[in-house]
Amino acid sequence: MKWTTACPDWEQRILAGKSLIPVGPLFPAEAEAAMAVFETLRIVDAPGSPTIGESCKPWVMDFARVIFGANDPETGRRLIRDFFLLVSKKNSKSTLAAAVMLTVLIRNWRKSGEFYILSPTIEVANNSFLPARDMIRADPELSDLLHVQDHIRTITHRDTGAFLKVVAADAETVSGKKAIGLLVDELWLFGKRANAENMLREARGGLASRPEGFEIDLSTQSDAPPAGVFAQRLKRFRDIRDGVLVDPKSLGVLYEFPLAMLKDESFRDPENFHITNPNLGASVDLEYLVDEYKKAERDGEASFRGFAAKHLNVEIGVALRSDGWAGAPLWERGAEPGLTLDALIERSEVIVVGADGGGLDDLLGVGVLGREKGTKNWLLWSHAFISPEGMDRRKANSSIYQNFIDDGDLTLVSMLPDDLTGLVEIIGRVKNSGRLSMIGLDAIGFGGIVDALAEIGVTEEAGLLKAVRQGIALMGAIKTVERKLADGSFRHGGTRMMSWCVGNLKVVPTPTAMRLARDESGLGKIDPAAAMFDAAELMGMNPPSARSVYEDRDLLVL
Repeated sequence: MKWTTACPDWEQRILAGKSLIPVGPLFPAEAEAAMAVFETLRIVDAPGSPTIGESCKPWVMDFARVIFGANDPETGRRLIRDFFLLVSKKNSKSTLAAAVMLTVLIRNWRKSGEFYILSPTIEVANNSFLPARDMIRADPELSDLLHVQDHIRTITHRDTGAFLKVVAADAETVSGKKAIGLLVDELWLFGKRANAENMLREARGGLASRPEGFEIDLSTQSDAPPAGVFAQRLKRFRDIRDGVLVDPKSLGVLYEFPLAMLKDESFRDPENFHITNPNLGASVDLEYLVDEYKKAERDGEASFRGFAAKHLNVEIGVALRSDGWAGAPLWERGAEPGLTLDALIERSEVIVVGADGGGLDDLLGVGVLGREKGTKNWLLWSHAFISPEGMDRRKANSSIYQNFIDDGDLTLVSMLPDDLTGLVEIIGRVKNSGRLSMIGLDAIGFGGIVDALAEIGVTEEAGLLKAVRQGIALMGAIKTVERKLADGSFRHGGTRMMSWCVGNLKVVPTPTAMRLARDESGLGKIDPAAAMFDAAELMGMNPPSARSVYEDRDLLVL
């Protein structure tokens, strides 16, 4: 059999309200046999306790049908094993989870088979378990067939001994499971956990010996920039959907706005809320969404972004805070994805560099800032280094750091002082271009950097090294970057690392001015952003162009 799970025309489909599933059930008879069970399950907390078949919209049926119909009844092998559903809040994810897993438990043939719904918290676990329990209690035949144990959130098939257990990952172990079917609920919350990848690997372990095994991940968008396992899975299934990655054993159904609607902000129009809310008119009420939208708009951009992430499935690029930097809401305006260091050097007439951090608990951030020839725009390229000690001391950030490492924007060095070696290599590349004006460091400084730079001729005596005062002394540079973001003359690579750092910036008012700091927890690192402001302080001094006039003029030879 040949099929594809790519859906390259998904933008046209989602705007037209068509199915986002490019493949039908591979084994239609198997799908319909399972649907005969699925459709009779009752949604007890809905008015009149209707069955799924009576009340659910076609997208729910299509998704369930392709899951059930991926299993070959003759060989017992499942041909599509990995599913991902990304949909806005209140679109019946938990009810769908309960009904799908209950159906596969009833249809299962393996004695003592194990099925799990893995939830990040006890509260989320109950969101799936309680609907499943109520579906059973509402049907006398199911009540005879299935034994419900509320205290351990387990449902056991009396004939096969197979069971469905809803596990709260914050209170129960997931190791040693022999799962046939695994459903992971609210994956975005797992993305915030340092140990989530290992936890899910343990939970998936049993699938290796179960040819009929499968995994279903359900999630809304994160209320912060996607991180960890959520970011990994989101990227993977977007690539599968777009045809970038060919994997017919995996299927993603992602209710997202087309990029053009995000750019022109037409996603804010309530007339378009239905695009990422396929259950609008059923479990989602438009009037409620409009009311919440108006409240969020009144409460400011940070509140609106939270609403957009959860109710409109809009990915957050920069997490905004009420006491955050004024430039953070403007940060995405300056994004120029793919801006490399080589491109910056080529386009710039003069370059300055800032560096900050480097403690065992910090990132060592570097910001290379060029003034573009012709336009005079400021171009920023950022990078950071982290030591093994830094990774170990902030385990809560490890999945976030790994994303940045995968992006190529953060380097994990094997030992110190290899981070200084990497920093000096970057500065050396800029110096060798002939465009370097100056390097700016925190006036307090840190051990070793001055000596390391001296080895490539970057010294204070040579006029290439300058101490940059911190705190309120940087206020001018901070406000300059804000203004240049607003008028479009500040460009940067749009990396996840810098978006995260910018979102972590906290404004601390003083009696006469303000300064920027990180949050009190110490988890929200800002060192690469601080390096950017050090560089901006130097560029604000308007250094002369380091380019020869003959680089822009023809040379006449007589």
